[in-house]
Amino acid sequence: MNEFERILGELNAYPKRWLVTGVAGFIGSNLLEFLLELDQEVIGLDNFSTGYERNLAEVEAKVSSDRWKRFRFIRGDIRSSSDCTEAVKGVDYVLHQAALGSVPRSLQDPITTNDVNVNGFLNMLVASRDEGVESFTYAASSSTYGDHPDLPKVEDRIGKPLSPYAVTKHVNEQYADVFAMAYEFKSIGLRYFNVFGKRQDPDGAYAAVIPKWTSAMIEGKEVLIYGDGETSRDFCYVDNAIQANILAAKASEDAKNSVYNVAVGDRTTLNDLFEVIRSALLENGINVNVDKIHQDFRAGDVRHSQADISKAARVLNYTADIDVKSGISLAMPWYIGFIKNHS
Repeated sequence: MNEFERILGELNAYPKRWLVTGVAGFIGSNLLEFLLELDQEVIGLDNFSTGYERNLAEVEAKVSSDRWKRFRFIRGDIRSSSDCTEAVKGVDYVLHQAALGSVPRSLQDPITTNDVNVNGFLNMLVASRDEGVESFTYAASSSTYGDHPDLPKVEDRIGKPLSPYAVTKHVNEQYADVFAMAYEFKSIGLRYFNVFGKRQDPDGAYAAVIPKWTSAMIEGKEVLIYGDGETSRDFCYVDNAIQANILAAKASEDAKNSVYNVAVGDRTTLNDLFEVIRSALLENGINVNVDKIHQDFRAGDVRHSQADISKAARVLNYTADIDVKSGISLAMPWYIGFIKNHS
């Protein structure tokens, strides 16, 4: 039995109360589903700015009615200190996922990105500190590495941020560090690397690459690639991120007041990703015949990204069980069903 399995057994025997912010979003709704299946009590906070009611409806349809009764939803905004205070009442563990993501969106609207990601984060920190929650885990970002050239990315070596979004995520880490020193309120930041999976929205201007390309291929549209296609990323299936959140929430005091990379520890170029998605669609009976269109590199993007996950493995007992090919195969039936139902 590994550490993750041990923790799941403990939680099954002794259920806890969790707060998931951004619960109607991609990662948040996956966390909700996992925790309810584990018979936990979950409070969810969301304002539906980037999350969807359909994600909550999908979770409700997948879990039993008894488990769904363990969930209480609060329609609120992390920019409201009173909403945050209400959400944390009686909570044991906070999983703070709410944020306004996307580098391009932050370049278009840095003020709103800062308001949500910095002021909202600070509200959640204060509310959680005042409530005395047992642990506070937050979604950090690989964008914090900025222009640092080394690969793989190691937690204690970062460069200059390349976008307003990256600035906000760096500020989150600084606030978390200050709260540990000034108030002895320790937290854990999880630097996500290109997380993907079911309920990741393929629509909209800021859709992530995997669902966006999958949608284009199914609909027979051109696939747009920024640059020459040799840009690479460490794509991480959502179940790996869920594992990291649970491990972080239950981590020892010695593991807190720190950040950890959450990824697979590998690199996939965009050209290779195109072929992986095409193969997964073929496995599901969909033959793809579309063109790749190359455009200029986007502002704020880094050329290559790959995580060193040894710290998370050593301290949190994190294991990246699902690689990019396996993850895309697992996610593909959901993508296909969603795209066909919404086209």
